[in-house]
Amino acid sequence: MDLHTIQPAQGAAFAPDSIPLHFGDQLAEYRAALEAAVLLDRSHEARLLMTGSTAVDLLHRISTNDLNGMPVGIGRPTVLVNANARILDRIKVFRREADLLVLGEPGRGNPLRTYLQRNIFFGDDVQLKDLSAETKQFDLHGPQADEVIRHAAPEAAILEEFQGSTATIAGADVYITRRKPVSAQRWTIVTPVEQAGKVWQALADAGARPAGSLIYNVLRVRAGLPSVGRELSEQFIPLEVGLWDEVSFTKGCYTGQEIIARMESRNRLAKTMVMLQPDAVISAPATIYAEGRQVGQLTSSVTAPDGELFALGVVKPDFAEAGQTLEIGEQRVRAQVKALPEGSRREIR
Repeated sequence: MDLHTIQPAQGAAFAPDSIPLHFGDQLAEYRAALEAAVLLDRSHEARLLMTGSTAVDLLHRISTNDLNGMPVGIGRPTVLVNANARILDRIKVFRREADLLVLGEPGRGNPLRTYLQRNIFFGDDVQLKDLSAETKQFDLHGPQADEVIRHAAPEAAILEEFQGSTATIAGADVYITRRKPVSAQRWTIVTPVEQAGKVWQALADAGARPAGSLIYNVLRVRAGLPSVGRELSEQFIPLEVGLWDEVSFTKGCYTGQEIIARMESRNRLAKTMVMLQPDAVISAPATIYAEGRQVGQLTSSVTAPDGELFALGVVKPDFAEAGQTLEIGEQRVRAQVKALPEGSRREIR
């Protein structure tokens, strides 16, 4: 079974990067994501293999989370920042028996590999390999995603969040991880490209409805998760976009640590991300106002297939309280602050 044959037969419409945008019925895809399970092709997300005795040390010294002592089968999210603590990239690192599997953001494979290569110094024992050409990556989302995994790969069903293991789906050897949820439950499956078609079909046969990246973006904004080129950019530091749980405040020195530690110790941020519900469609980016004053920036906005509107913005903390009404853009579209995203654990003033 060839993936490039299966997906068109299922009704896929493709983006220029060959990732399905939708499968012909976005409302049905959306409902399945909220009520059952959907299967998405996320093969445009970065996938790197790191080997060598100092691979963990390298990532530990240039990223925000504590990666030392991570046992086999455990993964951790972490953020790569510059010397001013501004976001360069966000990755998920999984410790395997003989290597590290690094999962990154869409379209970031080459930039991520180049950045990591630049940080390998004399004395480091680190080798990098881009897996994008030889693997595919699929995601399962939705409240019944666990049931799909139990049916397709029962040996992986016991995994908890940010754990990973090898497993077998339809006779193919794959790597399965449970990730931070976007809609109730979330699984990622990395499969050899030559076996991707039968893995995709097995997951669909197990009860997951094929869905496209347009639905993923709705789910992401609805859940308040940052994305590359939107909230994950050099405009912001990790704490400002809700990534508190991807920053260690006890580890030793790393790139950008001094600024992040100062903000945490002073309990003061210049801005913070919020989830918004606009009264009308509004495109991002746009300026956010309160009482005629500029107080932030709209970073993401979507219209769900059922017509509900969701948005994310980064605003001054005084305007981040749930229930507040703000205005967006030159049209002054009204929007209510709904909540701080999961991961924005602290009240910042």
